[in-house]
Amino acid sequence: MAGKDKSRPLGRFYEEFSVNDTWDSPARTITDADLVIFAGFSGDYHPLHTDEEYAKTTQFGKRIFHGPGAFAIATGLEFRLGIKEGTAIAFLGMTWRNVAPVYIGDTIRVRETVAEMRETKKPDRGIVNFDVKILNQRDNVCQEGQWIVMFKRKPA
Repeated sequence: MAGKDKSRPLGRFYEEFSVNDTWDSPARTITDADLVIFAGFSGDYHPLHTDEEYAKTTQFGKRIFHGPGAFAIATGLEFRLGIKEGTAIAFLGMTWRNVAPVYIGDTIRVRETVAEMRETKKPDRGIVNFDVKILNQRDNVCQEGQWIVMFKRKPA
């Protein structure tokens, strides 16, 4: 793109965030293939995920997608926002809870809001706490928590 400063990262520096900034990621529909792939690489073949007849006997009435699988997909959806590209230094931690199931066929997206910011002892970085929610196609919260990320500060 003409005129684009190629020396500047695509993401935001610490100073470019403000408390209450909010973004919604692109959305993605959860497929049976997602479930099969996650079960395969995680080794979690619990019948709630892999056995339709068993799942019919549970409170959910059908198979549900793995909670950690939804979280993993959420990290990819959130990355697509671009706000961390080239400026995030480290993912420092999180709190997380599953609120409602994610079903095969649900379309999920991430809503991320800056909850808190704090400077560090090192002048080249700062910490941003994000409130993060995974929402389904009905805007119901399926998972939520806080992600803590260290960002670069603007160069002097």
